[in-house]
This record gives sequence, C-alpha cells and structure tokens, in this order.
Amino acid sequence: MIEFTLNGRPVKTEDAPDTPLLWVVRDTLGFKGSKYGCGIGQCGACTMHVNKIAARTCVLPVAHVAGKEVVTIEGLGTPDNMHPLQQAWNELNVPQCGYCQSGQIMSAAALLEQHPNPTEGQVNDAMSGNICRCGCYPRIKEAILSVAENVGEKNSEGTKNADSDNGLLKS
Repeated sequence: MIEFTLNGRPVKTEDAPDTPLLWVVRDTLGFKGSKYGCGIGQCGACTMHVNKIAARTCVLPVAHVAGKEVVTIEGLGTPDNMHPLQQAWNELNVPQCGYCQSGQIMSAAALLEQHPNPTEGQVNDAMSGNICRCGCYPRIKEAILSVAENVGEKNSEGTKNADSDNGLLKS
C-alpha cells in the first residue's frame, strides 16, 4: 500500500510500486486532467507537482511519491475558484486544442512558485520541456508574464509582502 496526499487529501493505492504516477492518478484515483503524451517524460503533458516541484508523471513510479504531496491541475484551481494562471489562460485564449495545457499550466505554476517575477528567459527555460503541437507558445508566455506582472503589482501596492506565500500553488 502506497500512501500520499493528492490535492490536499490523503489517498492510498495498491497499484504496483513501479506503476507510473500518471496512471495511478488517472485510472485508479479518477483525476483525468493530466494527460498522457509521449510516455518518456519529454513532452510535459503529464506534469503534476510533487512537493511543489513540477514532475513528469508518465515516468515517475508511484512509490516515489509515498508520503509526499501531489497536486494535479484539478487541485490547482476549480471553475469557481480558478488559479491566476487558469484565469490568464482563459482571458488570453491560450489553448487551441487544449491537450497539453494542463501540463503547461502546472509547469508555469511551479515556475512562478520559484520565481514570482520571472524574466522572459526564465519563462523560456522553464517551459522549454513542454511541447504544444498547436504552437501556442507566444500566448502561453504572455499568460505567464501577465500573472507575474499582476503578482508584482500586488506586491508593490503593499497588499502582499514579497517574502510571503504568493498563493500560486494553493488549491
């Protein structure tokens, strides 16, 4: 039995320890937001957070997350309480087909957790492992930078301390 926290709730699985986390989350636990893309950890469609770090879950054995916190796109925000990145994705009409977008958003959220006000270069580097076959890269970057800009404006207005939790990974 492997136990971990998924989107803020304790879960257990009897799946084999070497089963990729993606399959446990999708097939055993029923969270379908993270997608299977390449199966070799190269495209980023399967990205989830493991202890607030972006992880490619199609190649990550579930045993690796025992006792850890896993967040999927469903845990990042809801339709009624969207994460700022999800709001930006909607406002800027980022997705075309949408298949890769949960992985894109999860990678972007991990970036903003590490660097709340990233440079364009940091955005490019952080997102370089996420493939979008539709070529939505300019809109993806624009959405990430718009969220960073809004966080920066809130910090400069004194509504949030720059050293405080910026809330980007809250479910």
